Amino acid sequence: MKFRLPVILALVWAWPNQWLFAAEADSFPVTIQVHANQPVGELKPIWRFFGADEPNYATMTNGKKLIGELGQLRTNDVYFRTHNLLNSGDGTPALKWGSTGVYFEDANGHPVYNWTILDGIFDTYRERGVRPYVEIGFMPEALSTKPEPYQHHWTPAAKYNEIYTGWAYPPKDYAKWSELVYQWAGHDLSRYGRDAVTNWYWETWNEPNIGYWQGKPRDFFKLHDYAVAAVRRALPAARVGGPDSAGGGTKFLRVFLEHCLHGTNEATGQIGTPIDFISFHAKGSPEFADGHVRMGMASQMRNLDSAFKIIASFPELKSKPIIVGESDPDGCAACQGDQLGYRNGAIYASYTAASVAREFELADRYGVNLEGALTWAFEFENEPPFAGFRVLASDGIDLPVLNVFRMLAKMDGQRVAVESSGQVPLDSLLKNGVRSQPDVSALAGLSSHQLSVLVWHYHDDEISGAAAAVKLSLDGLPAAKKVRVRQFRIDDEHSNAFTAWKAMNAPMPISPAQAVELQEAGQLTELGSPKTMNVLNGKLVLSCQLPRQSVSLFVISW
Repeated sequence: MKFRLPVILALVWAWPNQWLFAAEADSFPVTIQVHANQPVGELKPIWRFFGADEPNYATMTNGKKLIGELGQLRTNDVYFRTHNLLNSGDGTPALKWGSTGVYFEDANGHPVYNWTILDGIFDTYRERGVRPYVEIGFMPEALSTKPEPYQHHWTPAAKYNEIYTGWAYPPKDYAKWSELVYQWAGHDLSRYGRDAVTNWYWETWNEPNIGYWQGKPRDFFKLHDYAVAAVRRALPAARVGGPDSAGGGTKFLRVFLEHCLHGTNEATGQIGTPIDFISFHAKGSPEFADGHVRMGMASQMRNLDSAFKIIASFPELKSKPIIVGESDPDGCAACQGDQLGYRNGAIYASYTAASVAREFELADRYGVNLEGALTWAFEFENEPPFAGFRVLASDGIDLPVLNVFRMLAKMDGQRVAVESSGQVPLDSLLKNGVRSQPDVSALAGLSSHQLSVLVWHYHDDEISGAAAAVKLSLDGLPAAKKVRVRQFRIDDEHSNAFTAWKAMNAPMPISPAQAVELQEAGQLTELGSPKTMNVLNGKLVLSCQLPRQSVSLFVISW
């Protein structure tokens, strides 16, 4: 790679069990202690869920590339959720739109099924080590109670509610709806095999408590009951759940759970609807203030807090897996605007690292079973590079946030205790966000031959600030005399194709040679070479200068 940025971090060696970086004058000290012999819970790969509005992008050139990169993170254990899988249409994608044309009716009103486009989407996932998180929706034109207008023509300049057209309405015939879902599940069973499909997640619709559902809550419960009964009729062992509602812990979520536990099933007439997992959405609320982006992590964390509280209030649900079906810094991946200017840079990465750790902390607080937190970000085909959408890659070039997931993929085992002098307390974050002091802390995991420590320096405000002079003290390490230490970094100068593109004077379009250079810049960067270090009495000290809005992963192996 020809492109280089000045490296501001100077590596300094001290005594054999320390790895130090030269402290900058404009920095503040932070001490992080990691107790490797104090497990606090499983380090579940909750990050391994992704999704997008537009299903058809997955089968296009850069979509296939990105799906493949996601599959490589954790082969056959990464899931992808997408809207619009049952929409009528020819598969031509658009912003906040997709279609598969799976269902239409002949002149006599008899159902006709065509799985070609939908098979192409799921085949793309499976061939690249990704599994479907199946969203059963939306309504085919021939089944909608209000089919016209059907396809919207939304742009980022339009009002958001312009998307709610014929696909968002209840079915005119619930028996036909049920049969469509049954045929779909049975078709996938035949195509991909029982073992594969049993490991998928099946849920109905998206955010039925807002405009995505143009019916009453009771209508949605009926839709859901019929869908679940149909999936289970085709595959009795299928994992079914929901409701993927908006807004965290809402009245709708509570009523839905009560319906599933104690209500009359509209499809079977029996009491209760099977629920194998619970899903809801949590979103942040960024703004543009005083000439810069100010993130709203508190909003996302409050969504999580309120939903976990509701779920924990049902004794029969406390052990049920929870998937935060969309867990993001804002609410619209296809929208653009000054308040969304965080998306291309390192702040999105530091936000993501810090929020993953807080999700664990909140789940521990309520004693609930957090299984996943789904990042609603993918890619938009044939759009200008770095166009400001919430994506993992732009024009085939990976963004810094994708490298957070590459870091997380290197971690496993048991979560171990971490204490940081620079951490914003959880209750303070829930109330005020990260608006005064930065949040500098860590998430650590111990496996049989490795301790991994993810360290971040995050602040809600995307403005310059002092670096954190981090002293990372590790204790309780196994009695190994020597360990191998590696450090990976995301900041403005590392693992950051956006900074590299700006240093090229933001070319538009990007030449083939520049694309190769930027694709390399978008990969996860290792700082220096691995170091062999001595462990003394189970202890090791590592130090680094961590710039504002950055993430480091230390991997200590033996």
